[in-house]
Amino acid sequence: MKVLVIQQRYGIGDMVIFTPYFQAISKKLKTPLTILAKDSSRAKDLYSDDNHIKKIITLDASNDGLFGTSKLINQLKSEKFDKVFIFNNSFRYRIVCILAGIKEIFQYKNSLFKKNDVIFETAKHFTESCLKEQVSTQSNIIVKNRISDNKKIKSFFNEIGKIIVLGISASGPTKRWDLENYSKLIKNLSELRQCKFILAGGKNDQILINKVIDDNNEIKFFSLADMTIKDSLPILKKAEAYIGNDTGFLHLCAALGVNSLGLFMDSPAHSYSGYSPKINVVVPEDETIESTSHNTRGKNNISFDKVLEKSKEILSI
Repeated sequence: MKVLVIQQRYGIGDMVIFTPYFQAISKKLKTPLTILAKDSSRAKDLYSDDNHIKKIITLDASNDGLFGTSKLINQLKSEKFDKVFIFNNSFRYRIVCILAGIKEIFQYKNSLFKKNDVIFETAKHFTESCLKEQVSTQSNIIVKNRISDNKKIKSFFNEIGKIIVLGISASGPTKRWDLENYSKLIKNLSELRQCKFILAGGKNDQILINKVIDDNNEIKFFSLADMTIKDSLPILKKAEAYIGNDTGFLHLCAALGVNSLGLFMDSPAHSYSGYSPKINVVVPEDETIESTSHNTRGKNNISFDKVLEKSKEILSI
């Protein structure tokens, strides 16, 4: 049996949130899945060690428009899938799957969607209705222990201290806590306990990363800016905590079993944290986990004292 799953959201965090549902489908049907996903979700990196997933088909600009849709139909037709699970209610994807000759099509119904949709709740309801069994929302990214022989990595891990991932990057400025706050947090935590910090960000965050390092030159840091997600995963898994913005690294760490503290300044906290008991939350003053949204704009109302107190809790210091 060949089974396709379609998940077209852009983010790494989105892909992490959907992971337990993909794994549940694979286990129930006793077959590894093919996933159709956007490259920005980094699905190839996330599932490189997961036996529930055997192949990733990448969605990109070449699949847009009439010609691109035709190309996608032919590609899926050549795979000869028996079933497809579509994690959205898009009419386009349904038509694509019908024309690709897929006999059994399971897809979100419009009735599943509500205002301020909570994505993990919708995905859970859909998966359970298809499989006729309960499914956990807790994500688990499967990673082999293959830390690089890079001298910088070895030196970092040989140093004494609690390993803390700092998620200083974000998809936009309204979701990014000011660097001055992170520098202050680094100093406070380092005074309480010997710590070393993994700076989580991509190549576009190099200026931010350099600023944090320059402002705290007595602290031991390791940057992930030049590493792929695949190579970052076994490093992140060794951390004792994640502290930082609501970004893909928050969800990766939680899915690797790392106690995490997410700062939700401009995104719906419940929708992006409620799926995992590993994610602790700080929201702006006068907001609740349920009230935050993509229009909160609360980066200047995140209490430093609250972040410090929550950080001490998850680090047990």
